Amino acid sequence: MLFVAAGSPATVFALTPLATAARNAGHQVVMAANADMTPVVTSMGLPATETTDLPIKHFITTGRDGKPVQIPSDPGGEAEFTGSWFARMALAGLPRLLELAGHWRPDVVVGGTLSYVAPLLAAHLGVPHVRQTWDAIDADDIHRGAGAELAPDLAALGLDRLPDPDLLIDICPPSLRPADAAPALPMRHITAVRQDGRLEPWMYSRGERPRICVTSGSRVAKDSYDDNFAFLRTLAGDLAAWDAELVVAAPEGVAEALRPELPGARVGWMPLDVVGPTCDLMVHHAGGVTTLSGLAAGVPQLLIPKGAVLCTPARRVADQGAAIALLPGEDTREAVAAACRDLLEQPGYRKRAGDLAAEIAQMPSPAALVPVLEQLARS
Repeated sequence: MLFVAAGSPATVFALTPLATAARNAGHQVVMAANADMTPVVTSMGLPATETTDLPIKHFITTGRDGKPVQIPSDPGGEAEFTGSWFARMALAGLPRLLELAGHWRPDVVVGGTLSYVAPLLAAHLGVPHVRQTWDAIDADDIHRGAGAELAPDLAALGLDRLPDPDLLIDICPPSLRPADAAPALPMRHITAVRQDGRLEPWMYSRGERPRICVTSGSRVAKDSYDDNFAFLRTLAGDLAAWDAELVVAAPEGVAEALRPELPGARVGWMPLDVVGPTCDLMVHHAGGVTTLSGLAAGVPQLLIPKGAVLCTPARRVADQGAAIALLPGEDTREAVAAACRDLLEQPGYRKRAGDLAAEIAQMPSPAALVPVLEQLARS
């Protein structure tokens, strides 16, 4: 079974539970991702292969013609643009995966939500393609943008659009799925993280003060094309003044820059599957994997979407009463502070977060989905 992630750690984390379950069931499993993500794959205990040497930033900022591209400012345009650069990344990775398949031919290809190289490879090989969602983000507009970008490449395969997967596996909790969502087999979200260090007692124990976890995801970088570092820095700096224990989950390069400014906080790598359940509040960029990890831990969340595609799922979680969502333009420092106070002081948010955690816990485990993959591979 070939599992195809993409260019960020979150895409690896999302596919790891099912890939590990398949490997534990005795199947040969390989996970493919951009070259800079292969250390993340191997840190999860899985065999890794590279799709492309180019990082995700290249495809976001560079068109097929090699010229710089601009990120659209309107929500609809941003979603289709996201599909276009994921499609360019798929095309860059296809040659290496075809070469791999010439020596190690998979019986089934499992791709993440936007791993468009997975259906392309499956179409070339004539094998089943499974799409496993990374998170709870609506991807219809994104798929449309990918289809437009890939139109000439699909035509060469005799296709007029991106083929539907032979099987869709969705890790979104049922109560958060849109009514018109495509039929899918449900699977429990399991928080998977790279193991970069040993557990410290503070990670699994609670102190006397409320614990607030702040993060901007695994892809945040000090020098980047976006403003996620400034976003994280401002959030953490403001909350550091509170009478609370502040933990800031961030890659080491970012952590080194923030530690001198946050002497009382714990900053850097931390296993959110362990730390999450000890938190009283999570404040973050509304990334899909981070949001589901918070839900699985039963923690109230302040969701501040950094990207148009994150707004709708953030609103859905807020509508369930497990979070507050501050959409672009609403996220002033005063609004953030007020929302954090409400989430810490009003018990209803924790109760609803706990209800969603219980719903996630009742979903089928990744191991329960492996026989379905086996049957598909034999068909």
